[in-house]
Amino acid sequence: MVPLAYFGIESSGLNLAVDLLILFVVVLYFSLIYWTYADARRRILDPMLIGCATAASLFPFVGTMIYVILRPPEYLEDVHERELEMQAAEARLHQLDQMLCPHCDYRIERDFVRCPSCLRKLKERCVNCSRPLDRAWTICPYCEADVPGLSAPRSRRRRAAVLENERAEFGADAEALDSAREAAEEEVEPIVASEPATTPRRGGRSTRPSGRPRPSS
Repeated sequence: MVPLAYFGIESSGLNLAVDLLILFVVVLYFSLIYWTYADARRRILDPMLIGCATAASLFPFVGTMIYVILRPPEYLEDVHERELEMQAAEARLHQLDQMLCPHCDYRIERDFVRCPSCLRKLKERCVNCSRPLDRAWTICPYCEADVPGLSAPRSRRRRAAVLENERAEFGADAEALDSAREAAEEEVEPIVASEPATTPRRGGRSTRPSGRPRPSS
């Protein structure tokens, strides 16, 4: 059998070298196609773009070179890791903002009662255990003592909730009832404020500010 001659070369050694060179080029061509596909999967999220990059690499060497020029600069794993780092940094900044004085932005601790920079009061102390309390707490979480000054707002919130329920249930009648209650309260308050105080005397009698005795019942 006569060996295949390339370019009119009849030397077996040169023909073997040419065969190896052609085999190397073919293997390199398919390797570049696979490398383009694998690299595009690591850098591109859209499957259609991955297919376009792989199809472009079918053009010998030129398609792969164009993909190398236009490919995204980062892997998807790097992008995801950077996003996690940014979220962690934002969380740390949020915690740092919570540890700043709301009046002067001086750094404080969680158990500070006053700011050491502007001397503004930040928290109240428990009347029972003297530990610092948050303004949103209704009881002390350490000794279960009630926080003073919250009963009145709580009763106002309860009364507002009851009035809201009445409005939702009775409609216009509830609004008329509310106006009647407010009018009654306005009439009672001047009477109570104008009533003079009495002072008790010996013998079961009391005197008014004018000094006239009032007969006891």
